[in-house]
Amino acid sequence: MEAARGNLAVLEYIGEADGKLPAARTKAASSAFFWLSAFFVVYCARPEDWVPGLKYFPLAKITGICALWGLYKIGGLRSQVLRRLPRESSYLLALIAVFYFSAVFSPIWPGGALSHAIDFSKCYIVWLLTFLLVTDFAKFRRVVFIQAACVAVIALVSVVKGHSEPRLAGVLGGIYSNPNDLAFAIVLSLPFCLAFLLSAKSGLKKVAWLCAMLMMAVTLALTASRAGFVDLMVAGTVCLWHFGVKGKRPFLIVATAVLGLLVMLAAGRTLKDRLVATASEEDSVNGEDLGARGSFEARRYLMEQALRGIKQYPILGIGINNFITYSGDWHEVHMSYLQIAVEGGIPALILYLLFFSRGFSNLRTLRQVRNPNPETTLFVGALHSSLVGFVVGALFAPEGYQFFPYFTVGYTSALLAIMQQREPVTVTDSAVPRLLRSSLETYAPG
Repeated sequence: MEAARGNLAVLEYIGEADGKLPAARTKAASSAFFWLSAFFVVYCARPEDWVPGLKYFPLAKITGICALWGLYKIGGLRSQVLRRLPRESSYLLALIAVFYFSAVFSPIWPGGALSHAIDFSKCYIVWLLTFLLVTDFAKFRRVVFIQAACVAVIALVSVVKGHSEPRLAGVLGGIYSNPNDLAFAIVLSLPFCLAFLLSAKSGLKKVAWLCAMLMMAVTLALTASRAGFVDLMVAGTVCLWHFGVKGKRPFLIVATAVLGLLVMLAAGRTLKDRLVATASEEDSVNGEDLGARGSFEARRYLMEQALRGIKQYPILGIGINNFITYSGDWHEVHMSYLQIAVEGGIPALILYLLFFSRGFSNLRTLRQVRNPNPETTLFVGALHSSLVGFVVGALFAPEGYQFFPYFTVGYTSALLAIMQQREPVTVTDSAVPRLLRSSLETYAPG
């Protein structure tokens, strides 16, 4: 029920803000959501990396500030609203606070850690905007669509621009510059693409989503990311369980196996060789030095260094992004849980785990909703697949500060609030003040 309260409170203020006409309030809410959508496009598609001229404009800052201003205008930043946010909001905010303390008391580089803590704190703003502005299923569907479609576009751009680059390294900037990060983003978005494919009504849309998924799979294979491959196997298995087994679509399992084999034959040679080299004592396959075995040994060393750092600085850690200096190897530890623990301390790790556990808790509640519509069931399965893919992939990659997993938890929070608005069994008359219920009846869709 708590997930619905902040969402319902925004609806209340849209309907009850003093001195504004209903049309003006509705326009302000639509404007705020527009800028939130624009921010998702900028973050997920990174147009400044491949559209000439855009790199000179701070698009993320512009869209984020405009969305915040829109939320402020409809009363979404009032204390009455913020006090009704779900527990995952508190966990994320507390995690960011710990990172700030960690930066101030960092034994390595306080200034650098503080700068990275400020960058990461933007994640909370996006989470807050997502939860408070995504107030109906159509808006939920749109923000998930933006992420899925933008990552598909990124996959295409990466292959077109970097087909001659080894593992597509550095083809794009930011969150897509590292092959492992690019593979991670693709895996977390693939379940959403599959949900859109299965829910599409027209054959043309189905073909478009199928082509997008194939391009994303080819791009993932070209990154030759072993962590991404393991992540894909886990998330894909959960996807097939939800959509193929429980959804009674056996053709989906067969089609996935056939298409997966074709993708590996067409673009997976380097990935296959790296997997073989990792399992063997050699660092090369067919005379080609892949650095796979050496990479494996280096990652083990970094994990040992991270454990040493946790033992030495267990409370506040060494500060965000300071492990590359602490280790003396100038590389991140390839395990998100160790990354958070060594750079933020054990309290940060506990908050990190609590935050993502709330995503699974939200999904459990969503699965208990009686008689959900088929599209909602599809997206609950996609969210579950993405989250499971993340918690497994986090064992093999330094993705502690990438925003995509936090977005996914935000999606679960928003969807739960939307469903609770519609479900009288979940949100009872005694649980919600009469003013909120009347406001909901007036302004909520349906």
